[in-house]
Amino acid sequence: MHRALTLSLLTLALVACGAGSAGADADAKGGTSEAPPVAEGMAVATFAGGCFWCMEPPFDKIDGVESTTSGYIGGDEQHPTYKDVSAGRTHHAEAVRVVYDPTKVSYEDLLYVFWRNIDPTTDHKQFCDWGDQYRTAIFTHDEAQKAAAEASKRDVSEHGKLPGPVLTDVEPAGQFWVAEEYHQDFYKKSPLRYKSYRTGCGRDARLEQLWGEEAGGALH
Repeated sequence: MHRALTLSLLTLALVACGAGSAGADADAKGGTSEAPPVAEGMAVATFAGGCFWCMEPPFDKIDGVESTTSGYIGGDEQHPTYKDVSAGRTHHAEAVRVVYDPTKVSYEDLLYVFWRNIDPTTDHKQFCDWGDQYRTAIFTHDEAQKAAAEASKRDVSEHGKLPGPVLTDVEPAGQFWVAEEYHQDFYKKSPLRYKSYRTGCGRDARLEQLWGEEAGGALH
């Protein structure tokens, strides 16, 4: 029994976001950096939805999205590293920064995609990942985004199909720190490991349970 429990815990650890990443030892070398300014005419949206590896792909598919960047937001420490954030020492959340063209895609459409890619009924946890760093949140950059985010949260709360209250926060965006390079576009760099993590974590199964045909956030 003890051996079975040990193997079970080991398996869970290996599917955790970032666990065993080949680049984990590069924290000290690669470090984190401040997010660069966006080009004129572009806008920024920032979402925390658990493991940032899984939050880049749904936004990358959208026409009008210029780029997605994995990083850390919501804490006070300067230049936080993955090691510190994943240990829960900085209060940062793993998040994705979406740079988009508002003439091609609306912020409301991005919100739709965000909700259908998370479990908003869990607190300080997403799927198999536990801790404050995996909380869900919408980090707003102006009053218009705040109003839209709060309206979308009300809509989701009234969705009628979720098994519990919506626990996702809406809060003002602070400093976004770009995560270490090995985390960027992880689903492209390590597709087999990404798929193994995503499946092992039960992400898609839970999204389908929550959202049905809307799971994954295809735009309507």
